[in-house]
This record gives sequence, C-alpha cells and structure tokens, in this order.
Amino acid sequence: MQRLRSRAQFQAVMAGPPVAKTPHFALHRAPLDVRGEGERALFPVDDAWIGVVLPKRWARRAVTRNSIRRQVYEVARCRSGALPHAALVVRLRSEFSRQRFVSASSDALKRAVRDELGQLLDRIGATAPFIRPIPPGAAHVD
Repeated sequence: MQRLRSRAQFQAVMAGPPVAKTPHFALHRAPLDVRGEGERALFPVDDAWIGVVLPKRWARRAVTRNSIRRQVYEVARCRSGALPHAALVVRLRSEFSRQRFVSASSDALKRAVRDELGQLLDRIGATAPFIRPIPPGAAHVD
C-alpha cells in the first residue's frame, strides 16, 4: 500500500464523484494510469494508493484529525491485500458529534471510525477477514 503525497495526486483522485459514502465519510477512486504535467505518471507503482482528507470544518481539533487519520491508515493496512490497485481518497464529509464523543482520542470514537471505514471499504469490495477491534475499556490504540 502506498500513500498519496502530492497535491496533483489528490486532485486527480478527487476530480470524480465519490464511489461510496457513509454518514461521515466519502471514498473517491481513480485508476492508476492517470498522467500529470509533462505526461509523468502520478502513480508509478502498481499498488493500492490511499490518501486522507480531513477538513477542519468537520474536525476542528488537531488531535481528532490525527486520530481519525491514523485509524484510516490502519484499517487500510489491515485490508491492503483486498484493496483494489487504484488510487483511493477517504474524505471526512460530516462531523462526529462532540456530545457523543467528548474526548478527541477516545476508544469509542476510534471504534466508530473503524466500523464506518469497514462499511465504506466493504462497499467497494475490499473485504478482509480481520480488523483489529478496540475492546471497550482497552488502552488507546494509535
């Protein structure tokens, strides 16, 4: 699994409409044969590429954005064998309730994010037999 790094990569993937949505996330997808400026390949390695977009509008605290970002990459890493060889961007499209998830790095928020990301990836056929769950009352998992 590769991570999207450049602005051109993110723009190429986000140019199209989302291929899957959940209440809090949208998933954008692009083929790997997209070319950038000068006909240079944006995605030179034939692998699954993933990026995360978390606007401050929907996650005001940096600790929340960082926690969600880590959960996205961990879920993608666990499912890397089942991810399609394409460029994917997971975009936060609505806020998690601050009344329900008081702590920005709570286990409840991490569980909710992982569950929803699992649903999102299931919709594009990226199933995996195991995603490390976070049991209630367990220590924080980053």
